[in-house]
Amino acid sequence: MAVVEQAPGDSETPGSDELQYRLQQQSVLAKFGIEALRARDLQPMLQRAVELCAQGMRSRYCKLLEHCQHKDALLVRSGVGWRDGVVGSVEMRADLGSPAGYAYHTGEAVISNHLGNETRFRTPAFMADHQIRRAINVLVEAGGRRFGVLEVDSPDEGKFEASDLAFMQGFANLIGVAIERQEAERRLNDALQHQELLTREASHRVKNSLAMVSGLLNLQMQADPDERITRLLGDAQARITAIALAHDRLWRGDQVGIVALDDLIGGIVEQMREQAPGHSIHCDVARVQISADTAIPIGLLVTELVTNAIKYAYDDGGDIEVRIAEGDDGLHLAVRDHGVGLPEGFDPKSASSRSLGMRMIVSLARQLRGELLYEDAGPGTRAVLAMPDPRRA
Repeated sequence: MAVVEQAPGDSETPGSDELQYRLQQQSVLAKFGIEALRARDLQPMLQRAVELCAQGMRSRYCKLLEHCQHKDALLVRSGVGWRDGVVGSVEMRADLGSPAGYAYHTGEAVISNHLGNETRFRTPAFMADHQIRRAINVLVEAGGRRFGVLEVDSPDEGKFEASDLAFMQGFANLIGVAIERQEAERRLNDALQHQELLTREASHRVKNSLAMVSGLLNLQMQADPDERITRLLGDAQARITAIALAHDRLWRGDQVGIVALDDLIGGIVEQMREQAPGHSIHCDVARVQISADTAIPIGLLVTELVTNAIKYAYDDGGDIEVRIAEGDDGLHLAVRDHGVGLPEGFDPKSASSRSLGMRMIVSLARQLRGELLYEDAGPGTRAVLAMPDPRRA
């Protein structure tokens, strides 16, 4: 329902111009609909709305009034045609005594074609200063709440009609949908940011907890005279360190849940250099961004393979090379030493039944959907794993 003020002597828009006028309004409405659905920022969208609405109504003046709940006022949020100092600053009382206030509180559109003779409503002072003679107001709703009022004003003689009201209401509906969509996107983004913060915090806490466990193992290693126990504790400490490093990179990374593989493996290798000063461990890893779920088993696998090379390839230390490269079929991992080579008749499956480390290696290779092969590098041994590209999984 609309509140329409009529006065004697009003004349209809000339018939020769009527069709072109309405077609132009439909074109403007369609144009704004596309722009509103693409808009990401509220203020530029509202400003574009008043510009196109004024164009469709063939008027110099248009404004979007946003309701301020804390003081029941309508702020000129965006506008076109008004003097400096109006848009963003001027407020109107949002009571039933003004056309905009009436439209806001009742939800009824208001057409007033003779503001000078208006007995129902007062004319705001800034509109009188612009010599506004007629106005049309429609409610803007977004997400089930009243956002404000869209108003077109004119200082010229003439008449706003029911067809103009239909155009204005369509415009207000599009504004409301755009506002609702932007608010929904903002809420979703806030939720995602909160989830990212929780993930980073959880990873940070896991990393700190694992570092504490690693420190306790180190103390136990120093206190226990049994070399076998010390070796087993050292192996456990290396595995814990690999997982801790992955979580450390996870919470520090730019993208939550994603780890730079070269950064992770480089950190693991650096830790192992400190623990095996008699060995020279070289690292060449492609800069690949992968999920933590994949990075952790790769890090553990590298830890186990390098640990084996340190233990069994040399008597007094030597070179160990870690390489991960990108191929057409996925990632290729290789750990090579230049030591004594594989024992005669070596079988990974048989060895895994006797060694926890080998059992972990076989399990991790299976988890990465690859098959680990041991090659005679003459001299030395090369452990090679080809795995599908985890980014395409």
